[in-house]
Amino acid sequence: MNVSAIDPGATLGVLGGGQLGAMFATVARRMGYAIAVWDPDAEAPAHRIADYSLVHPFTDAEARKEFTQRVCAVTYEWENVPADLCEQLERDLPVRPSSRVLRVIQDRVAQKMFLRTRGLPVPAFSTLSSPDELGRHTMPPYPLVCKTATAGYDGKGQWKILRAEDCPAVQQELARNRRPDSRWILEEWLPFERELSILVVRGADGASQTYPVVENVHEDGILRQTIVPADVPQAVADLADTIACDAVEALDGVGVFCVELFLMADGRLVINEIAPRPHNSGHYTLDACTVSQFEQQVRTLCGLPLGEVRLLSPAVMLNLIGDDVRLVTHAPAAHDLLRVPGATVHLYGKRTTRPKRKMGHVLFLAPTRAEALAAASTFRSRFAPTHS
Repeated sequence: MNVSAIDPGATLGVLGGGQLGAMFATVARRMGYAIAVWDPDAEAPAHRIADYSLVHPFTDAEARKEFTQRVCAVTYEWENVPADLCEQLERDLPVRPSSRVLRVIQDRVAQKMFLRTRGLPVPAFSTLSSPDELGRHTMPPYPLVCKTATAGYDGKGQWKILRAEDCPAVQQELARNRRPDSRWILEEWLPFERELSILVVRGADGASQTYPVVENVHEDGILRQTIVPADVPQAVADLADTIACDAVEALDGVGVFCVELFLMADGRLVINEIAPRPHNSGHYTLDACTVSQFEQQVRTLCGLPLGEVRLLSPAVMLNLIGDDVRLVTHAPAAHDLLRVPGATVHLYGKRTTRPKRKMGHVLFLAPTRAEALAAASTFRSRFAPTHS
């Protein structure tokens, strides 16, 4: 839906009230907008920032009517919000990215098939509609990774399969959590050299911008560290830029997108997944760039000119997962961190600490990439070896 620019003073709606919704709301309010947050979880952090809050289920028709009357445009903080809801909202309001884009991206099978048919590089894959098909289905060669087609994030809903003998145990897991509409995707396990990602911002007019390529390190399927800029040859950075822009343009996406990539030993790049929203690996933009990914989300939602994507400083971001948060809230570790030049702390306002839950992040800015890495490594050495 093409609309005129939405100026400050209007109310913007966001589906989902976690940290990404809260960061969007914070930036939008700074830019002069009011915010309506719809999240069924009354404890979601963004509710405490919102001008209007809805805590009803996403299936509530009366809540949808109220939300539609409150807001001028809608975005979402993650790809697992109901695409049906976004499609219903689109009848009256701009929703960016669109429900059509959301349907493609929130289903891993649909996403991979879409990218493959557009000639974009993805891992070899096949699909399962029943756990019984695992092991005798036409599959890429071992090792494999099995993922739920929908939902699942931060390593949840994923199983690595090293050899055929591993299939029975995974079959049991799939059967235990199976729903009537369950499907799974089997992908080849790629022996990548590095995990990279890149943010693409695209407006309704087709104009786009890309942020620098970053390098990511995961632990147990959860992003632990992001380094910007990535230490890759310029040819790799240029290729990442091209692939990411081509993917978002093929989707005809409007908004902020993160394209996750695997860098192979021979220099090839393969798309892992695309997120139709600001991304954990892009949090460095809050402190290290002239315009953050969340301001870009506001701009693209409201039909405003895109912001510049200039990196002001090399940076390393560390996620605070579970009890890691105590290192920034309790002395003496918290005081030691505050003495580090260029260290900034972001806490997400989650009232309950749980294992493997992202509680916040710390960003280390420095004149050089090496100095930022050194500061981050010193702080990271304080992390507990496991999160339990």
